[in-house]
Amino acid sequence: MKKYVPYILLLGLLMAMLLISFMAKKQKVITKNLFYMDTYINIKVYSDNREADNALKEVEKIYKEYHQLTDRYNGYEGLVNVHYINNNKTEERVLSIDKRLYDILEYGLLWKNKSNGLFNIEMGSVIDVWKKYLANKDGIPTKEELEIATKNINEVKLLGDNKILNNNPNIDLGAIAKGYVTDVAGEYLKNKGFDKFIINAGGQVLVGNKYHKDLYKIGVKSPLNNEENLTIINGENICVATSGSYQRFYEYNGKKYNHIINPKTLYPGDYMISVTVVSNDSKLNDILTTTLFLMPIDEGLNLVNNMDGVEAIWFTLDHEIIKSEGFNNYE
Repeated sequence: MKKYVPYILLLGLLMAMLLISFMAKKQKVITKNLFYMDTYINIKVYSDNREADNALKEVEKIYKEYHQLTDRYNGYEGLVNVHYINNNKTEERVLSIDKRLYDILEYGLLWKNKSNGLFNIEMGSVIDVWKKYLANKDGIPTKEELEIATKNINEVKLLGDNKILNNNPNIDLGAIAKGYVTDVAGEYLKNKGFDKFIINAGGQVLVGNKYHKDLYKIGVKSPLNNEENLTIINGENICVATSGSYQRFYEYNGKKYNHIINPKTLYPGDYMISVTVVSNDSKLNDILTTTLFLMPIDEGLNLVNNMDGVEAIWFTLDHEIIKSEGFNNYE
């Protein structure tokens, strides 16, 4: 019988290999669709772990709670959120807020300083003026109207220990919340062992480890034709985000006005049609796409080329494509 041992071992090895191969093919895709922060969110997790459904329920809870914390249009009972901070009339000198909200505000203020004010979470009153015109699609606000709105801007003053000065600022986290929370959701999935995933949050795409031999392929739509790709980005554990003037805009007297407002001019940015950023940090991507959209392309190119782990591609007003130094590594 001893002469059969090698064959038995070989047979066992083959069976084990077949079992591993079968298990790999059996890996399921668990999907969840959400709507928070005025954004449709699709999440896919690749796993045969039965706890994947519970993990996605926790991800939904993360988006829901951050949505409520960052909501500037609605209050929630017992919650000191952005709406409460902006509108409360209490005589309290200091407000205690949720650490998660404090951290977002702190990160936003950090980038206000880093961007020399181009990224600014304190522009709520000016953004509200433009939203009315964008909704009506008729006329543009006067410089005087916008300057009056700036008089309602109070600086956000963080005091440490999750406390904020109660001075009725006009906070708007629309340019940071989606990317920030997507980053939190991605980290949660990785920490729970679900490291193969795709999160698409309104065009902000975050992917984890690849789930088969090929890298993820993320299409960046052409601003001129939604049926065509400007480029296709290949990678894993990366985030891709775009800011542009071609989705939310209106036209008046032959000129297009988009929703991305420059805090310095108080008018929409018009240096380009779109900019797309690739990095491994979703919260950074959200901020960078806005910041880069509001600065001349040559300045943005210089900024990106001097940042580690960040690449970008611009689509100019003349329909030219400009790429940062290492962008081709993703194509």
